[in-house]
Amino acid sequence: MGYRVAVVGATGAVGREMLKTLAERRFPITDIVALASGRSTGTEISFGEDRVLKCQNLEKFDFRGWDIALFSPGAAISAIHAPRAAEAGCVVIDNTSQFRMDPDVPLVVPEVNPQALAGWRKKGIIANPNCSTIQMVLALKPLHDEFTIKRVSVATYQSVSGAGKEGMDELFSNSRALFVNDPVTPQQFTKNIAYNVIPHIDVFMDDGSTKEEWKMVVETKKILDPAIAVMATCVRVPVFIGHSLAIHAEFANAVTAGEARATLRDAPGITVLDVREDGGYATPAETAGEDDVYVSRIRKDPTVPHGIAFWCVGDNLRKGAALNAVQIAESLVAQNLLAEPQAA
Repeated sequence: MGYRVAVVGATGAVGREMLKTLAERRFPITDIVALASGRSTGTEISFGEDRVLKCQNLEKFDFRGWDIALFSPGAAISAIHAPRAAEAGCVVIDNTSQFRMDPDVPLVVPEVNPQALAGWRKKGIIANPNCSTIQMVLALKPLHDEFTIKRVSVATYQSVSGAGKEGMDELFSNSRALFVNDPVTPQQFTKNIAYNVIPHIDVFMDDGSTKEEWKMVVETKKILDPAIAVMATCVRVPVFIGHSLAIHAEFANAVTAGEARATLRDAPGITVLDVREDGGYATPAETAGEDDVYVSRIRKDPTVPHGIAFWCVGDNLRKGAALNAVQIAESLVAQNLLAEPQAA
């Protein structure tokens, strides 16, 4: 018994990771299809260790009879095809930014707000949050439950894979160009990304923040608590995979570093790696490919009455995208929110 599952945007970095994650976690599947643009029709994509899928054309695909569609094709494409899939009776789990702030679309991190899934039938679509937001709310949720967060200030250090395969290719090509003294022409980023950091992700908004920073603010409020004040500075760094966050949280109630550490150790989806010695902390290099979000450098923030600072690292393609989407599908099954699975 299992479900008929479509993966949309299957040739992209996140789409490939979705297929990999579905296979690794043995999600109950009777049939699976990889969908992409017309120019990718026929492209072969691995699913599990011994199966290869040939991409089909998304524009021509009929979603009737399919149970779940995991979308990661870009917001503009999701805007067209996600509602079409939902109208055909297929539950859409969308990884793009298109539907996140729609009040009728649940924005879900299963360890944080699984109860929000109950509202998926309003539009037939569930939104995956922004990759950095997922990491942050996963770490903030247990602390908020115990000590009540008033304010969060976060600086992100986001890898180039957040800009897709093209971003990863640009870091590689720019690094190589600098080594051989070739000219560097930025394309995916506003400045050379090799051996550099760029405090600019997505477009600028009227108040001087970028849209990536705005996403972290409004998504955290929607997922966790609208009363939490959030300030974000989002930075692109020359790392291939893995986002890092430096988080300062102010609480309504007294909390020590030891209490915060103990709370996080007991939280689902979190690994605490916090030893006060050289190398006693997590970095993107060793957390790439890992499901958990890693928390390190937990310490008191003496600039506010009840403050804690910590370092948070995770694989943005795994928990920040593909894994969270698959976990949403698993939560739908666990909560009996889907129709009965079909026989193989």
